Amino acid sequence: MLIGSILQGKGTSVATVPPQATVTELLAMLAELNIGAVVVSQDGVTIEGIVSERDVVRRLHEQGAGVLGLPVSSIMTADVRTCAPDANVEELRRTMTNHRVRHVPVVRHGRLCGIVSIGDVVKSAIEELEIEKEALVGYINR
Repeated sequence: MLIGSILQGKGTSVATVPPQATVTELLAMLAELNIGAVVVSQDGVTIEGIVSERDVVRRLHEQGAGVLGLPVSSIMTADVRTCAPDANVEELRRTMTNHRVRHVPVVRHGRLCGIVSIGDVVKSAIEELEIEKEALVGYINR
């Protein structure tokens, strides 16, 4: 299965936040949208970084509540792992597992065109197993 198949099911909408937004503004967005990470982008198409709930928790632990007034750019991960819509879901699962990444932006021709979470990858694996199971049961019952 390809990443593009996941995006067809879930859509291509990606929450972005400008790098100068405060961590407090980021937290409001995460809570309002019920998501775990946001792509940092000034224009909504180029990726400057990614910031997750984990990033916020770690910085709060290290620096205290003062981090809430800082810009998102000060806590984001700048070295963002991305994938293309034609990437294989299984390869992405391995990358996410090996690098302990839960959200991967999808990029086509240098432009942000979606985001895939570990939950999306697990869901697609379960769907593939269900299809395989049905095929095997159908074969056995012939």
